[in-house]
Amino acid sequence: MKILIVDDHAVVRQGYASLLSGMLEGCEIAEADTGEASVELYTQQQPDIVIMDINLPGISGIEAAGRIREINPQARILFFSMYDEASVVKHALDAGGMGYISKSGSPKVLLDAVAALTRGEVFIEYDLIMKLASSNNKEHEDRLRQLTQREYEVFVMLVKGESTQEIASHLDISTKTVSNYITLLKTKLGISSTAALVHFGIDAGVIKLPPRFGAAGSDNS
Repeated sequence: MKILIVDDHAVVRQGYASLLSGMLEGCEIAEADTGEASVELYTQQQPDIVIMDINLPGISGIEAAGRIREINPQARILFFSMYDEASVVKHALDAGGMGYISKSGSPKVLLDAVAALTRGEVFIEYDLIMKLASSNNKEHEDRLRQLTQREYEVFVMLVKGESTQEIASHLDISTKTVSNYITLLKTKLGISSTAALVHFGIDAGVIKLPPRFGAAGSDNS
């Protein structure tokens, strides 16, 4: 596994690199200290996961993530930042992030997040999920009304963290059909990524007390 760590503080990069290389067998670590450098390194090395800070010299981590996603729409980007405001988390996920954790979290949270993204799943730190859930917006209801009953069922299961396979099994349909529903959900709701679909569902109050979860793998079936 190749991981690209993007942070402008060498001590932070080296700390995370040491943790990951020590806990993940065969893990190769690359480092970048600016958003521009992260895009260049991503192009050259095509890492499996990018761990991206938001506050960087030059372009922000969010802009860098957008550029990386232009290179590879399936890029797995985990944001890690001192910012824990719901608006920042939403913005980062809208930019294509598959996960978001706080730098103040424990090392285990980072390892859990990397493991989830490796499986193709979304990972949002639990405390941040709670902040997203508290920012309900009534306008979401109008957007959800355009969904059919089956589309809404798939949407709710996705937000709850069920995989494509689990949704297919529960609804007795194929995984390809589930993937088609997810694509349709993105189009109808005007949302570009599965991670953004998940936080939209949290924001809309679809689930009240979400657990740690992941669902991005549904894009890849």
